[in-house]
Amino acid sequence: MNPKFPEPPGKYRAFIERFPKLGEAWGCIHEAGASGPLDERTARLIKLAVAIGAKSEGAVHASARKAKALGISEEEMDQVVALAASTIGLPSTVAAWTWIKDDGPRHKA
Repeated sequence: MNPKFPEPPGKYRAFIERFPKLGEAWGCIHEAGASGPLDERTARLIKLAVAIGAKSEGAVHASARKAKALGISEEEMDQVVALAASTIGLPSTVAAWTWIKDDGPRHKA
């Protein structure tokens, strides 16, 4: 885990404890995606955009938490949401924006 990032949610940690091989595989997938010319901030914004496009609430929450830990501003994340609007439509865009905004204490346990 990147030391800049907050501790993963408790349910994620419990899942990885229950299924350690999936955790190892996930680590390999992460390493493969991290190797390349993109800097960490750009890669994190792309990960947020992909999560928004996939309409994956959990991935949007995780990407937003990690983006904040890297110092990515709310305004930068808002721009990613706005860029997604023409592709995913207004209802999905509003949902993604609320997922970023409601990333509060209930998601840190």
